[in-house]
Amino acid sequence: MLNLIWAAMIAVGIIYGALTGNMEAVANGALDSAGEAVQLCITMIGVMSLWVGLMEIASKAGLIESLTRGIQPFVTFLFPRIPKGHPARQYISTNIIANILGLGWACTPAGLKAMEELARLEEERGNPAYLSKKGERAASNEMCTFLILNISSLQLIPVSMIAYRSQYGSASPTAIVAPAILATLFSTLAGVVYAKLMDRRR
Repeated sequence: MLNLIWAAMIAVGIIYGALTGNMEAVANGALDSAGEAVQLCITMIGVMSLWVGLMEIASKAGLIESLTRGIQPFVTFLFPRIPKGHPARQYISTNIIANILGLGWACTPAGLKAMEELARLEEERGNPAYLSKKGERAASNEMCTFLILNISSLQLIPVSMIAYRSQYGSASPTAIVAPAILATLFSTLAGVVYAKLMDRRR
């Protein structure tokens, strides 16, 4: 669907440029945007490498393990039906910590692993609720809660936004930090409340 939307937008832009005699501007805009995209990718690769490297150092130093133990009460509150010591809890904790630190790239593998473990847990339980009324596989309560938490995640350091603002010449790239913390704090609270309410309904 998104492919069709983008294709339609490009086609409309080209047709409009041709009809109004601005094809040169359209071509220049496309070339300039392509160059900016390459520069942005190079910048993001550098930022990603830096923060993923710091994450690896923190992991080797035992900091991530300590943080993981520290947020276990929060994980238990959100996912009371996941047994203690289950691999899903470790992956969920790692994903939450990476998101809080603004390491969206680093949290993706942990998030995928968490979903795999949650799916395996439902299969081990033989939970009929894991199947929809049509007999198709459906997400469990824990999967839905984790997805909501992952999307609304609290971020203390919005690395991506800081990098974008720096790339495009912002006078104060880090000025986004306080608004981002407030916005993601409220979105996380809203997500947790919604997940809990829907969990009780289901």
